[in-house]
Amino acid sequence: MSEADIAVIVGTGSGLSASLARRFSKAGMRVALAARDAGKLKDLAAETGGVAYSCDASDADAVDGLFEAVAADLGTPMMVVYNASQRARGPIAELDPAQVKEAILTTCYGGFLVGRAAARAMLPAGRGSIMFTGASAGVKGFPQSAPFAMGKFGLRGLAQSMARELHPKNIHVVHVVVDGGIRSEARGRDDSAGRGPDAWLDPDAIAETYYHLHTQHRSSWSWEIEVRPWVESF
Repeated sequence: MSEADIAVIVGTGSGLSASLARRFSKAGMRVALAARDAGKLKDLAAETGGVAYSCDASDADAVDGLFEAVAADLGTPMMVVYNASQRARGPIAELDPAQVKEAILTTCYGGFLVGRAAARAMLPAGRGSIMFTGASAGVKGFPQSAPFAMGKFGLRGLAQSMARELHPKNIHVVHVVVDGGIRSEARGRDDSAGRGPDAWLDPDAIAETYYHLHTQHRSSWSWEIEVRPWVESF
């Protein structure tokens, strides 16, 4: 892998995506950080030497514009991560259809738009990695969380279909199921459940997994992997 490789992270914030940006930057990659509000990415961009872009992942023109800008500013991306999602919680009989539609557009349709743009960029180059951040909700639906399950189930189907299409073309597509809560400044600081310090997933450890997947030899590619704390029940 060349030091000139470009990584694009869509749905960048202060959690897992920030850890991904740091890990990719550490590996010598140039990072493009995309979020609806690019202003919040100023510090992370400075820390990682990355470039921040504004992008609504559920808007086709915005996604195409993002990839055009990245190509012009940095070059062809060889690593693209879709980390954006949105939730609408509540009893099924009381959910607001407009909020549900927005959640599905962000969680699933945005993944399609970014996956399509990434494939268009990588196919001429003949290589690359496209990764989608999934969740427990993508393999099992939970009560009062139907919109999130719909979005994540759809994202998993997208990833599987893309993997079967693009793996033979030397483009590695991976769906990463994050089965558990990710430690952040807002949560995981106490141990009220008595499960110890590993009750929450360490975002830096997850980022290490993403980087490993990007460097897997193509004779043994993974299309899907689950990450969970060792104390998490199945």
